[in-house]
Amino acid sequence: MPAAKAQALFRGLMLVDADPAADARRLDMIALWALEYYSPIVAVDGIDGLVLDTEGADHLQGGELPMVTKIFNSFHAKKLTARVAVADTWGAAHACARAIKRETVIIPTGKTFRAVERLPISLLRLPEKTVADLRVLGFQTIGELANTPRAPLALRFGPEVGRRLDQIRGLIAEPIDPIRTAETVQVSRNFQEPIGAAETINKYVGRLVVQLVAELEKRGLGVRRADLFVEKVDNTRQVIRAGTAKPVRDVAWLTKLFRDRTEKIEPGFGIERLVLVAAAAEPLVEEQRISSLVEEEVTDVTPLIDIFGNRGQRVYRLAPVASDVPERSVQRVSAVAEAIEETWVGHWRRPVRLLPHPEVIDAIALMPDHPPRSVTWRGNRHKVVRADGPERIFGEWWRRPAELEAVRDYFMIENEHGERFWIYRAGDGVDPETGSHKWFMHGIFA
Repeated sequence: MPAAKAQALFRGLMLVDADPAADARRLDMIALWALEYYSPIVAVDGIDGLVLDTEGADHLQGGELPMVTKIFNSFHAKKLTARVAVADTWGAAHACARAIKRETVIIPTGKTFRAVERLPISLLRLPEKTVADLRVLGFQTIGELANTPRAPLALRFGPEVGRRLDQIRGLIAEPIDPIRTAETVQVSRNFQEPIGAAETINKYVGRLVVQLVAELEKRGLGVRRADLFVEKVDNTRQVIRAGTAKPVRDVAWLTKLFRDRTEKIEPGFGIERLVLVAAAAEPLVEEQRISSLVEEEVTDVTPLIDIFGNRGQRVYRLAPVASDVPERSVQRVSAVAEAIEETWVGHWRRPVRLLPHPEVIDAIALMPDHPPRSVTWRGNRHKVVRADGPERIFGEWWRRPAELEAVRDYFMIENEHGERFWIYRAGDGVDPETGSHKWFMHGIFA
């Protein structure tokens, strides 16, 4: 679209000179970010896309759907427009991400051709001239082209059209050459005769770990995330990723992390090459493990964190936040994060379980300062025999202007069975500007 027409359609449109080289550099940076957090195999896909092989890595994000959602949200948080597609093949994911008008899409296994057959042939990653010539011949969709005999197409356009059709359907492999930086540390081992026995694989994995640690030691680095690439004789590849909570160069520990997962390797007709890559490496500094005069050793829980993390489980700590509003007074931090100086303030008791979201309850109470005589929560009525409160919490107007007048009055109540709950009334019980005066369940005491 000409710039003059665009400015006529959108008043105040800002125009910036195109800089393809800068765009390419930024895309490479995004690819390296994805390489560290989401997949060991990431490559640039055209001038505006990335391709990730997430097989064997999506479980670390909780599965395909959580992974796709997290990737999209990461771009959205940085005000970048993105469409994320997951499919059996690179070609299908490429086409669906650009054609399907949804933010995220997951193509079920075995449904690849059905998902792409009505998409335009321009999404086959063919040269522009080839696409133009195919359109002259009447081909518009991938399905129409796929249902045409191959011989006439190959005679006129060469093998490229058939190759792209086979790749998008997964009939032939399309290896991804992952992006690497000059600082990436990697070691490899080629085999004259393919290997496949578990004992042999473990033996060479151990040797690669020794070599990788030696290279890291020369650079003063420790590995946080390492990827083992298993390249097979049938031109397929399998990747195993292992991560650590802190940078390490412990040969025995890294070997154990990988050997715990090598049972997932499917050698097929044999493995012809193993590559071990330090996907994320950081400077490694010595730490003092003794913290007192009597030399009591501090227990190191990072090995346990590593085991849970490599099983796809999330390990974190809870830390205080300077906020009076209960749901804002806590945050998740890394399990090995430095101690936070903030502390929870207040002389009132807090429940051991805080509900994810306050739930509306029915309450019978005298306004404005008396606790309820009874409450009904999730269909069950609770007679209140003891209560303590109110504890007034004010809104944080510096966060949201709507909270300028907002207040909550919290009560700790106990029912006839000895169960204790934390409830609050939205508002002061008098002024409607302070809240809706509805009652909510917010927590449960031990």
